[in-house]
Amino acid sequence: MKFTESLKNNHEFLRLYNKGKSVSSPLLVVYCRRNGRRVTRLGITVGKKVGKAVVRNRLRRRLRESYRINEDLFSRGWDIVVVARAKSREASFAELCSDFLALSSRLGLLSAPSKTKGLPL
Repeated sequence: MKFTESLKNNHEFLRLYNKGKSVSSPLLVVYCRRNGRRVTRLGITVGKKVGKAVVRNRLRRRLRESYRINEDLFSRGWDIVVVARAKSREASFAELCSDFLALSSRLGLLSAPSKTKGLPL
């Protein structure tokens, strides 16, 4: 990812949960907040309700890849946290991508018109 760093510190996640804007769907919840930097920071959370470690890691990889494919659509300077819900375990990659882009556009994170670039349909 060219213009993105990882969110790793617990206090940064907590700040987004408490002070950021959020939107949700049956598959995902997306939190965002301006960070005042030139890069976007992305954090992905998958709880134990979703499944065991293999399932959680696969879902984490899918969400990171859906962001990477569409990274050029996102504005810079945001902190973004994506929380996977239990229903996302059964979702296909295309469903996760489209849901993530739809939630991101509702939050105003997309700088370009939403395209389904790189999605396997």
